[in-house]
Amino acid sequence: MHRRTLYLIILTLLLAGYYLFMGIYLHDLGYHNLESLFYSEKNKILFEGVGNRLKVMGLTAPILPFYGTFIFSSISHLMAPIFASAIGTAVLFYIMAHTLTKRTHDDFYLLILLVLFTLHPGILYTACSGKSIYLVLICLFLFFYHILRYYKSNTTFHVSIASICLVILVFCDYKFIWLTLFFIPLVLFIATQSLNLAETETVFRLTQSFNTPALRRKLINKTFAIYIIIFLLPVASIAIFKMLNLTHANDLDYFIDSPYATWTVLADKLNFEQSTSFAQYHSSQISPLVTASIALYCPMIIIALYLFRHNTYQILTIAAPFGFVEFLQIKYDKIFLSHEYFLIFLVLSLLCIVFRGHRHENQRLMKVLLGFTVIVQLLTGYLFLKNSFVGEERDFVNTLFTATPDNSQAENKEMATFINTLPNDQEILMDDAVAYPVIAFTHNIKHITLPYQEAYLSASEAPEKYVNYILIATDRNPLTGYTQLNNKYLPAIKKSDSNLNMQKVYETDNWILYKVL
Repeated sequence: MHRRTLYLIILTLLLAGYYLFMGIYLHDLGYHNLESLFYSEKNKILFEGVGNRLKVMGLTAPILPFYGTFIFSSISHLMAPIFASAIGTAVLFYIMAHTLTKRTHDDFYLLILLVLFTLHPGILYTACSGKSIYLVLICLFLFFYHILRYYKSNTTFHVSIASICLVILVFCDYKFIWLTLFFIPLVLFIATQSLNLAETETVFRLTQSFNTPALRRKLINKTFAIYIIIFLLPVASIAIFKMLNLTHANDLDYFIDSPYATWTVLADKLNFEQSTSFAQYHSSQISPLVTASIALYCPMIIIALYLFRHNTYQILTIAAPFGFVEFLQIKYDKIFLSHEYFLIFLVLSLLCIVFRGHRHENQRLMKVLLGFTVIVQLLTGYLFLKNSFVGEERDFVNTLFTATPDNSQAENKEMATFINTLPNDQEILMDDAVAYPVIAFTHNIKHITLPYQEAYLSASEAPEKYVNYILIATDRNPLTGYTQLNNKYLPAIKKSDSNLNMQKVYETDNWILYKVL
């Protein structure tokens, strides 16, 4: 094994240990987020649940991040997402560092990479929060890496690998399917680059190709072939997965629309409602100024564009994510951009530095600029998280930098603690569309009746025959309108069965546990 490779492996292991230490530290301070709790609850169902769990195993989305946490569930259901994100982010560092060391032996660029992965708040959020951002960044890096490699080698192997990375990316975050829209016109430039022409400038190559019949036919054939290579696999994969959803859930879009399949449905609505209720709320993040915000967050992207200033098609490739993010703001106007979509530009700029930074004619100037932008990005990374519209991101920064215990899940823990004291032979009716954080903190779910089980519908209609307790969402619960088991359920069920009696045994602001008498 090459000595530098061995050093990188050791460095990666140390980085993984650092991330795990930070993640466990935050976990002990009470920091949790809805995504990691959702995966923890689904893993509990798979390992400990009763009944047919095939639907949970196959249709939980995003499916690849879910399986990533599944691997570590034998250690701890609650800690599994943290293990996955910590190790996954360390793997991202290794991939980027290994790519860099193959191109240059200048350790300055490796130091830049190490500083960002050690200190950048956004990277720490990726590694220590238990979220699936690490998988998105890995796939995004590999996708653009192979696209840029294709420009240089003109080998369709790289396009094929990029297509596979795009498939994995979509199954990590379905919104990335819209990234393909911005590669549809770009494919024409990619095909033009593959032609053997004397011209080097993309515009002139395109003009020459259209003016010559033989070259025009060749360009059309290559364009069509690249379209098939890049887009056929993602489109076919999504079509097959949608058919799987239709077969088992009677809904093509079950994996993106159902709160039982994905955590994003209700979490995004909750974040938007809570953020827009703030007195200091303003609409800067849902305006066309998003591109300017990205440049402020990651000024290194400007250096990246400068390095490719002589290559039109490569600049258009790097610019595609800008159009993608602006498109998301238009299509999902009721959802705030999470930090994940800012981090993709950090990874993309680092990729460009890996490709071209060491080849710049004035290395001293380049290193000074990079050193300065790294310092700026450490500051902007903190400020963007601290002032984020997403509550979980603000909580992360507050917990990490002030060591203040996070009480956002204290109420769910309180209810789960009481449920843990109940005898194991007592059945509890719960709706995990909204109660999955409570279930994630319970010790034993074998005695909990959930919607994936066949008995759930009967238990909700005649609880006295099936369960001993019912967990109800109060009117103060922000998600009370998204579950059947709310305060409207009690009058309705008593109207259908006048002999049904229930006694309130435990209450918090958002939950009430009733005993069926």
